[in-house]
Amino acid sequence: MSRRGCPRAGWLDCGGAVSERESEIRVYAIVRSGGRQHKVAVGDIVEVDKISTAKVGDTVELSTLLVVDGDAVTSDPWVLAGIKVQAEVVDHHKGVKIDILRYKNKTGYRRRQGHRQQYTAIKVTEIPAAAK
Repeated sequence: MSRRGCPRAGWLDCGGAVSERESEIRVYAIVRSGGRQHKVAVGDIVEVDKISTAKVGDTVELSTLLVVDGDAVTSDPWVLAGIKVQAEVVDHHKGVKIDILRYKNKTGYRRRQGHRQQYTAIKVTEIPAAAK
């Protein structure tokens, strides 16, 4: 790519055809699971805190906080109350180990503790469109 570009677009190429990636409409949602928020699109595999009631292959529903469908952004809680993102449970696993070390100088106080968080991997299968 050349170093020439449009002043408004930074160093992006101004001329030419729109690439295939830019022409597709990107649909994604912000969902809540386990006290955290995740940005998901159809086909994404996301690690969420363990869903103990779900088995591998089960379908789970995630509550939606925001849906972006191209230029249309839906954030109205009344509309989003009826929209649930569908996902399939792929795997249950543990995360990487973190070490918690406590140390106080000159007193001989040392404590070591480890922790591995339990996660569930889910694959997003459907993001329903918001009713307009």
